[in-house]
Parts: sequence; structure tokens; C-alpha cells
Amino acid sequence: MSRIPIDKYFMDLAIGTAQRGTCVRRTVGCVLVTEDNHIISTGYNGNTQGQPHCLDTPCAGAECKSGEGLDLCEAIHAEINALIHCQDTSKVYKCYTTLSPCIHCIKALLASPCQEIIFLEEYACIKSKKLWEKSNRTWRQYVAH
Repeated sequence: MSRIPIDKYFMDLAIGTAQRGTCVRRTVGCVLVTEDNHIISTGYNGNTQGQPHCLDTPCAGAECKSGEGLDLCEAIHAEINALIHCQDTSKVYKCYTTLSPCIHCIKALLASPCQEIIFLEEYACIKSKKLWEKSNRTWRQYVAH
């Protein structure tokens, strides 16, 4: 038996984490990893603890199209949740996420030493990619082999 590739391992974890998401618009999972490939945090999108989940009581942004109505959506994005729950953000090196980050999440990740974003599906916001690459950091879509 051979080991699965490291990218597949972390992307599978991000996919599993996404299943905890409580946003009706989209479920997203994120895994933050150190330079030596140790998991330091995970996150999924959903309301804050103690607030009603959008699955049960849809928020004002629930019916908006993808990329629109972000101000109306009450969910905290997966990448932000992962950063908030990270014990030491100075160790973040890679971000595995099921959806490439929005512009708000990119700004938060740029405030960390994260060097690489590996995503499953590309989000429609081209500004995120441009801002990330402007910082000479790696933006890479995961392709299963």
C-alpha cells in the first residue's frame, strides 16, 4: 500500500470539514498547514456559535447569487474561521480550501505568512487572485491524479 499524496490528504480533509458548514449558499472547508505539513487549524463557513444556522433560519443573503450580497450574508467564511481558531498564525504556510478565497479572506491570509493557496474550485472573484499573486505567493488549483 502506498501513501496518498500530501495535497490529496489535506484537500480530502478540507472537503470533510466543508460538510460541517451551515450556510445555504455554499459549504466551504479550509485547512491551514505549517511549512513541514502539520495541520494547525481548520474552518468551515457558518454563523457564529450561539446564532441560528442559515440551514435552519436563512439569513438575508441566503437568496443572493454567488459573489453578490456578501454584506447580507451572516456566515463567517471558512478561511477566517480557520485563522481565528489558529493557535499561532505565524506558522501558517499553506491554505487548502474547497473554494478559492474571496477578497476579504485573501486580505486576512495576506496578513499571515501563508505562501500558498491550494483550492478545489475557483471562485468568480478575479481580484482575489490578482492581489494574492501581486504578493508573489502561489495560487494553485488542486487537480486530483
